[in-house]
Amino acid sequence: MYTASSSVSTPPRPHRPLGAGGGPYLDPTHAGSAYGASRMPRRSGTGTQPLSGRIDLSGPQGAQLRIAIASVQRICPEFNPVQVLRHSGRSVLIVGTTGRTTAVAKCLLDHSPAWAERFRHEIAAYRAFVRHRPPVRVPRLIAADPDNCTLVIERMPGRAAALTRHPVEAPPRADVRAALGAIARVNAWRPPAEMFGRPLDYAPRISRYHELGLFTDRDLSDLQKLVHGLALSGRVDWQFSHGDALLSNILLSPTGPVLVDWEHAGWYLPGYDLATLWAVLGEAPMERRRISQAAQLAGPASRDAFLVNLMLVLTREIRTYETAVQRTMRDAAPASAAQNPPGVPSAGEQQRLLLRRLHDDCALARRAVRAAVGTR
Repeated sequence: MYTASSSVSTPPRPHRPLGAGGGPYLDPTHAGSAYGASRMPRRSGTGTQPLSGRIDLSGPQGAQLRIAIASVQRICPEFNPVQVLRHSGRSVLIVGTTGRTTAVAKCLLDHSPAWAERFRHEIAAYRAFVRHRPPVRVPRLIAADPDNCTLVIERMPGRAAALTRHPVEAPPRADVRAALGAIARVNAWRPPAEMFGRPLDYAPRISRYHELGLFTDRDLSDLQKLVHGLALSGRVDWQFSHGDALLSNILLSPTGPVLVDWEHAGWYLPGYDLATLWAVLGEAPMERRRISQAAQLAGPASRDAFLVNLMLVLTREIRTYETAVQRTMRDAAPASAAQNPPGVPSAGEQQRLLLRRLHDDCALARRAVRAAVGTR
C-alpha cells in the first residue's frame, strides 16, 4: 500500500538458472529448521521520512484528487493532506495528518464491482482487527467508508522489505527471515471463522486457467487430484493468510515487521503466503529453499497444498506479465529503444526477462506437482 512502484515493471535483471536447493519440492531428508524470528539489523533510515512536498490540484488528475480529498474529509474532517504517495488509474494514496497522528488515506478511483469488492474487503479486515488483534503489527484504523471506498489508517514507521514486486537482487537474509517470521505468526492465528471468508475458490480457478490455455490437460488432472486428495484426507486445515504476502507489503521497523494491504486476507489452503513469497524471490535461491522446507514440515498434505498454491500464484504472475509485455510492445514508440542508455534493457525487455524466469519457475513447480501426484 505504501510503495509507489508499478506491479508490472522491474529493474534490469540477468537471466540465471535456479541455484541448488531453490526448488519447491525437496527431498524430505533435506528438510530442517525452516525459519525463526530474527533480530532486526541496526541500520539508519528505518523510520518514517518527514512529510514534504505539495499536492498539485491542477488538470484532470487534480480534479480526481479534489474529489478524493473531499471524500476523505467527509469521514475524517481533521485530515490535512500533505503529499500524494501514489496516483494510479485505480486508486490514490495520500499521506497527511490527523491531529498529531500521521495518516494514509486510500481512495478508490475505479469503482467497478471487482475492485470495489476488494476495497470493501480490506476495510472489513481493518475493522476486524479492531476487535481481534492479529499477532503482528498492522496500521490502526482511523476512519472508513465502504460505500465510497475510502479508507484512512495510521501511517506506520519503517522501510519496505522490497520496493518492487519482484526484487532484482536478493534481499538481505535478515529481512527475509523477519518477513517469514511475521507471516508464520499470521498463518498460525485463528480468528473467528465468520470474520473472514475464502477469497480463492480453488476448483473453479484451476478450471478457468485450463480454459484460458494456461494449464495443460496434465496440469488440470494433477492439480485436481491434489485438491481432491486434500479434501478427502481430512489432514489439512484451512489457514488464515495475508493473501498478498509480498515483501513490498511488509514494513521493517525497529519494533518489528508491519503488514499492510489486507485486501486479500482470508482462509486459504496452507502455504498460500509462502507460495507468494517463493514466487517473488527468484533472485534468492537459499531463501526459497527455506520456504520450501517450511512448507513441507507438516507432512505430505501440507506439501501438496503448497504446490497447488504455488502453481496458481505463478500462473497468475505469468498472466499479469504477459499482459504487461503486450501492452508495452503496443504502446512503445519506435524511437524509445534508441533513447535507452547503452547496456540497459528497455522496459519491454525487462518484463520479458522476468517473464522467462516465471515460466522457468512454473516448469519447476509443474515437475514438483507431478512428483507429488506420483507419491499418492
